[in-house]
Amino acid sequence: MTDTPRTLAEELRTRTDSGLAGLLRARPDLLSPVPGDVTQLATRAGTRASVVRAVERLDKFALQTAEALAVAPDPCPYETLGGLMGGDAGDGTVAAELPRAVALLRAQALVWGPDDRLRLVRTARELLTPSATHPSPTGLGPTVAEAAAGMSPGRLQEILAAAGLPATHDPVTAVAALTGLFCDRARMAALLDAAPAESVTVLDKLLWGPPYGGVTDRPAGHLQWLLDRGLLLPAGGRNVVLPREAALHLRAGRAHRTPEPLPPTLSPATERDPQLVDSAAASQAFTALATVEELLKEWDLGGPAVLRAGGMSVRDLKRTATALDTTEQLAAFWLELAYGAGLIASDGEADERYAATPAAEDWLQLPDHERWAAIAAAWLSATRTPGLVGTADAKGRALAALGPNLDRSPAPEVRHRTLALLASLPPGTSVPPAAVLARLRWERPLRGAAAGGHEGGPAAPGPAGPGSPAPVEPDLRSRLAQWTLDEAELLGVTGRGALAGHARALLDTEPSATPAERTAAVSRAAALLAPLLPEPLDHVLLQADLTAVAPGPLRRPLAEALDVLADVESKGGATVYRFTPASVRRALDAGRSAAELREFLGAHSRTPVPQPLAYLIDDVARRHGQLRVGAAAAYLRCDDDALLSEILADRRSEALRLRRLAPTVLAAQTAPDQLLDGLRAMGYAPAAESATGDVLIARTDSYRTAPRTAPTPVPEGPPAPDDTLLAAAVRAIRAGDLAATAERKPVHAPAPAPGALPRTTSAETLATMQAAVLTSSALWIGYVNADGAASQRVIAPVRVEGGFVTAYDHTSDEVRTYPLHRITGVAELADDAV
Repeated sequence: MTDTPRTLAEELRTRTDSGLAGLLRARPDLLSPVPGDVTQLATRAGTRASVVRAVERLDKFALQTAEALAVAPDPCPYETLGGLMGGDAGDGTVAAELPRAVALLRAQALVWGPDDRLRLVRTARELLTPSATHPSPTGLGPTVAEAAAGMSPGRLQEILAAAGLPATHDPVTAVAALTGLFCDRARMAALLDAAPAESVTVLDKLLWGPPYGGVTDRPAGHLQWLLDRGLLLPAGGRNVVLPREAALHLRAGRAHRTPEPLPPTLSPATERDPQLVDSAAASQAFTALATVEELLKEWDLGGPAVLRAGGMSVRDLKRTATALDTTEQLAAFWLELAYGAGLIASDGEADERYAATPAAEDWLQLPDHERWAAIAAAWLSATRTPGLVGTADAKGRALAALGPNLDRSPAPEVRHRTLALLASLPPGTSVPPAAVLARLRWERPLRGAAAGGHEGGPAAPGPAGPGSPAPVEPDLRSRLAQWTLDEAELLGVTGRGALAGHARALLDTEPSATPAERTAAVSRAAALLAPLLPEPLDHVLLQADLTAVAPGPLRRPLAEALDVLADVESKGGATVYRFTPASVRRALDAGRSAAELREFLGAHSRTPVPQPLAYLIDDVARRHGQLRVGAAAAYLRCDDDALLSEILADRRSEALRLRRLAPTVLAAQTAPDQLLDGLRAMGYAPAAESATGDVLIARTDSYRTAPRTAPTPVPEGPPAPDDTLLAAAVRAIRAGDLAATAERKPVHAPAPAPGALPRTTSAETLATMQAAVLTSSALWIGYVNADGAASQRVIAPVRVEGGFVTAYDHTSDEVRTYPLHRITGVAELADDAV
């Protein structure tokens, strides 16, 4: 091998193990499956799907560098690349950052070769080279040679004559002469000095792209002047194009109008007291917990039906928004948050509907700080994006909350990176969302770019071919980042735009962290939040107007009991509960007696039980259960036959279709629950009873789904490999490369063709194996496994017996046993091959 690599594979072969591991870490798709050798690795690194994925993950300046290489000569000296990036006058910042960009492209195997012969891999060049159908963000057009292809020799000679160049003998030399003129700064300046002012104006319009324009059959004089001198060349039909070399002269050598070597700064920054930020975030975190808890309570007896296509209907979303006292878009966020945390799901029944899961019960029993950490961690790693709810999919159908097609695989990475940018600021510091979005667009320009465009809005490189990643939605990354900032404020991850201290702990691990590391980060975040949350109270303040005021959050048993005994009238810093006959009857239906209710209120009130409230409880309790409803279809019985006569005489009971069976029994043709509701609407307080005549206690048992797992995030490409996998992959690639390239000693059998397996007879194979055992030498073998897959390996035989050879396999880095009948042939390695 020469000192200068001739192919990408040769350059990869010279890299260190850490260099190969860095390539595989940056481009994990190259590991699926692990390449057999360096040649396979280089081939896979040059496939369109892999190159598109790698180019999409370049930052703005690295992408501009690759675009400049795509319009530069191939190979391109580093000095030429520097001129394209910094222009003839040079740019100190560009010159300082260009080595980093080239090193990044080289590390990701998008560029190879020494500095005097930099080469962009062929697939990347095809993606980034400008064409009529795929304009480049540089705004440059084709070269003179490309644009002049197909022009008649006579027309080329006319252009040379008009430009003041001597005639040539063939089109190739004519194109070379015209190219030399456009690349010569002095001669080109002299030519343009003689141009009409209108001609210069036309060139200025085409200068930064698009470089194409149209002309008529009889162009104006200033256009004809440009056409005669080759400054505009035909581009099919009546279109013309400004040649790349002419444009670069007019741009003073720059490939881009505005090189962006440095990321935008996160400014202007607003500094606040970190404790104030943490308190604001903790307050919002508590509100978030209350909202999710309210959602679970709203669906306690079952939620809305599941649409046939999946998700919630618009009507049910509106009802949920009304119940949560919020907008539909925010309701969709809380729904998706609970769904992503595994707190709600479909029950899977024939009449399918949504409900809380058993995991919701466990979540409700946790302390507030642990509950918040659990849902915040689920939000951070979720791929479902509630911001898309209500928008149209590719077929024009509206996307429903909790429905399919809401997963966007870049979401976790964008959330993590957005919050990491906030974490890079001093504690308590916030910046405008526009500054965060600008930084993210610089870091991943292609992932958030709209289709088409030039400077400031590059398109993703070309249409995706077979096996290519799915096309990215226009500006998806920016929208994900904006949603992240909004949702983080709602969830209490940020306070007043700055990242809270307890949320920083969630970012201590990378997205590729192990489950143990994630659990530890969640625990740290919960511990930091705990002292900031208000301490739950065990008392309320009863008032004479049949209300109770909870001056703060209540302990769970007290809150659950009050939810049964009273109705929530208002929320805020303090919660106001209202006692009504219906709410008291609800508590009596749950099995409480009047004495127990009075005792409960007296034990948990800092004020005496008001007399109006005691009268209300006693009055409802006195009438409760006087009427008994059971199942006939339904019946109604009462010891007071006058009361039954009163009900029969009441016109409001006609819908119940009652008839007297006995002085104390009425029969109804409605279901018991409908009969109970009808009588209660008439002002009575009936009680349900069982078949044995016992009163049925209507406990507030919650409807729950069967055990459900939280939705699994949709991964964005292959997972990031860990160090163990990278080390094993590098060993396998090195071993496979050794097997494919090691020098072999000549054998009696004809030498196999390049890439073919060695072929020897069974006797020769056995004899060579036995000799290798005695001499402890390595062999090159061809092997066919039980599935018929053929491979070549380098082994060091240890033992040969019973039709098997036991050997150390350099390819897999382990001791293995091979059946001799599956070995196609064997050859000894040269003495210095291993």
